[in-house]
Amino acid sequence: MPRNNKTPLIQRIARQANETFKICSSSAIGDSKVFLDRQAELSTLLTQIRAADLKIAPPKKGSKPSDQTPPVTYMHICETDTFSMGVFLLKGDASIPLHDHPGMHGMLKVLYGKVRIRCFDKLDNPPCAECETAFDPPLLPFQKDALRRSLLRSTGEYSEESGPCILTPLKDNLHQIDAIEGPAAFLDILAPPYDPDDGRDCHYYKVLQTVSKTVEKSEANGEEEMWLLEIPQPEDFWCGGEPYPGPEVSV
Repeated sequence: MPRNNKTPLIQRIARQANETFKICSSSAIGDSKVFLDRQAELSTLLTQIRAADLKIAPPKKGSKPSDQTPPVTYMHICETDTFSMGVFLLKGDASIPLHDHPGMHGMLKVLYGKVRIRCFDKLDNPPCAECETAFDPPLLPFQKDALRRSLLRSTGEYSEESGPCILTPLKDNLHQIDAIEGPAAFLDILAPPYDPDDGRDCHYYKVLQTVSKTVEKSEANGEEEMWLLEIPQPEDFWCGGEPYPGPEVSV
C-alpha cells in the first residue's frame, strides 16, 4: 500500500516505533526476525528525518547562550507504555555524561550539528580483589560496591547525514554523548521508557584510570575492557525543557 505523503514523517516514525517495540516483553527479542525487520524499517525512516521536519533549527551564528542556560534541553514529543520520543538540544561543547538504559532499547538520530558517542557494554565479571587495589588513588571502601567492569565497544561521530545510533539492553547500552564543533540536536527513542518504579532508572558512571594490568585490549576488534564507577548525577550536568514546535504526534 503506498504511503500517505501527507502524514508527517515524525508521525510515521512514532507509529513504526510503537509497532517495533510493542513486542519488547519477549526475552528473545534480539533474535526475533519480526523485531529485526521492524527495527530496520524504523531505522530507514529515522535516516530520513531532518531538523526542518520538526520545525527546529540550529542557533543563529554569533548567538551566545547565557551561563544560566542549561547545557542540555529536552523537547518532549510523546510517551506511551511502549516507548518515549523527544529531542535533545546540546549547547556547543555540551555533554550528556556516561549513563545507562537498564533493560531498554534505544535509537538516536542527529538532526543538526555533530556528536561523538562512546558506547560501552557492562560485563558480568564481579570485581576481583586484585583489581580493587589496583587503582591510583586507591578506592574508598564504599566505592568498591559501585565498580562495574565494562567493554568500550565503539567511539564514533554522527551528523545529520549519518544513520541512527542503536543500542540494546545488552549491547552499547551505556553511552556518553558529546557535542563537537558547535551545538547539536538529536531525536531520541527509548523503549520502554525510563521508569524507576519498574527498575529502569538512569545511572551515571565515570571511567576510572587503572594500571595497565587491569586493562585488556583485543587486537582483533579494538574493544577495550575497563572499570566504571557508578556516581551521582554530575553537578555540572542538568537538563532543561523546551516546548516541541513540530507536528503533533499521536500513537
